[in-house]
Amino acid sequence: MSNQYDVLIIGGGIAGASLGARLAGKLKLGLIEAEEQCGYHASGRSAAFWMASYGGDLIRPLSLASHADLTAGWPSGERSWLRPRGAIHLSGPDTDYRDVLAALQSADRNYRIVDREELERLVPGIAPRFTSAYTEPSCTDIDVGGFLAACLGAIRRGGGQVLTGTALTGAERRGGEWVVTTSAGELRAARLVNAAGAWADRVAERCGVAPLGLEPKRRTVVQLRLGRTGLRDLPLIDYSSWTDGFYFKGEGDNRIWLSPTDQTPDEPRDVAAEEEDVAIAIDRFQRTVDWPIEAVERRWAGLRTFYQHFLLAIGEDPTAPGFNWSAGQGGWGFQTAPAMSALGAAAILGEPPPAQFDGLDVQRYRPRRWEELRAGQPSA
Repeated sequence: MSNQYDVLIIGGGIAGASLGARLAGKLKLGLIEAEEQCGYHASGRSAAFWMASYGGDLIRPLSLASHADLTAGWPSGERSWLRPRGAIHLSGPDTDYRDVLAALQSADRNYRIVDREELERLVPGIAPRFTSAYTEPSCTDIDVGGFLAACLGAIRRGGGQVLTGTALTGAERRGGEWVVTTSAGELRAARLVNAAGAWADRVAERCGVAPLGLEPKRRTVVQLRLGRTGLRDLPLIDYSSWTDGFYFKGEGDNRIWLSPTDQTPDEPRDVAAEEEDVAIAIDRFQRTVDWPIEAVERRWAGLRTFYQHFLLAIGEDPTAPGFNWSAGQGGWGFQTAPAMSALGAAAILGEPPPAQFDGLDVQRYRPRRWEELRAGQPSA
């Protein structure tokens, strides 16, 4: 095993793996993951869908720029990672859907407004409080397991090393390189990339770099078995509300995945679903459709990590030479990974952003952009 790298990526989730796939074969590359398997935390607990309207004005360009690569099965090209599903955004008399409608108008030209009569045909048994809906036909499932495995495979094929069970314990900059101490020994690299998800601020501190103020938030998902069949291709049913929001989608003939879209602040840890959140999810589902629940078969939670106001951190830290970030993906890690990794790789290789980003102000994704905005400083 080599202990000397051009680039050492910290974190084996989709952020680190996709960036590594971009760099493999171009630089001497290493990736370390504290767990015994890559993708154990947030990446392994994703609800696994691509939805262009999801995420706001900063996220949507990256989602749209990622679609072609996801469709083509990048980086292996073995098959598309996307499977058509479609989405239905529920609306009612107390719902302000101007933001969702604006997002749909810019993200999916084939969206439609659905009246109550058609909504009842699309979602039989829907509660009377939902009076209309908007469809988003371009919403798809993502084969997150296949995509992550393909990225890790690309790293190995390009001569890179993927070291699991290897936790970073500290690092310091000496003579133009990083000397990194890990649970498996000392490593050296010209450049570090912090792709450690919910742990990214802690990793930065262990490297002597100021944290960004990242915010890990817990999200719960429940698998229900229902007394209803024909649900495998059920569109993703979404209700965006700060007080009682939820989404659910078919996961089998008589099964669904359901989330109460909770965003509970939490600490970097191996989170599990809380009983209260599971109960809230079930209550919201039962107030939405009259489909009988036969069993709660699975429940889990993951940490979605946010940078201030849905900003992302991609590229070199302006306060720490040779220290790059790929962090703050929130709930959009898989659907933006091809674009995020392309921007991150261009920054490391000293290349201009790829052509698909022409016209996009990529400086708004730079690390510490939030501090610049607060101080009223223009980006460089």
